[in-house]
Amino acid sequence: MSAEENKATDYRFVAEVLTAHNLEVLPELVHEDFVELNPVPGQGPGREGLRDFLKVFFEAFPDLAWTPQDAVAEGDKVAAWWTWEGTHQGEFFGVPPSGRRVKVEAWTFDYFRDGKMAQSRILMDTMGLMQQLGAVPPAVGSSD
Repeated sequence: MSAEENKATDYRFVAEVLTAHNLEVLPELVHEDFVELNPVPGQGPGREGLRDFLKVFFEAFPDLAWTPQDAVAEGDKVAAWWTWEGTHQGEFFGVPPSGRRVKVEAWTFDYFRDGKMAQSRILMDTMGLMQQLGAVPPAVGSSD
């Protein structure tokens, strides 16, 4: 697959899975032996581990939507910057539902094999998320 085809698959994953919450397309987009290089606590292995985490994510933020900001593809790699937004309506990382609307930046580095995502590394502004949820106080001098 070309770099541009991998980039298109990455965008499709974000549109159909992360924003439309359609877990049925995971087998088309993600290898069964998928490896999350920065798994969230408790995330199991493979595509099924990803599916299980996404179910929790979607329950916590049922209106979750991801927006692409920028992406670069080269060979079997796609690096992308995203923002996601949602309303916190279910427990997430031990934080009870707050009803707060959040907007979070995330960066992904995805590796493809045979047209499917084989590995992913996600770096997310978790501190900013926790501050928006009210689980962590805002930084000193912050206007929040």
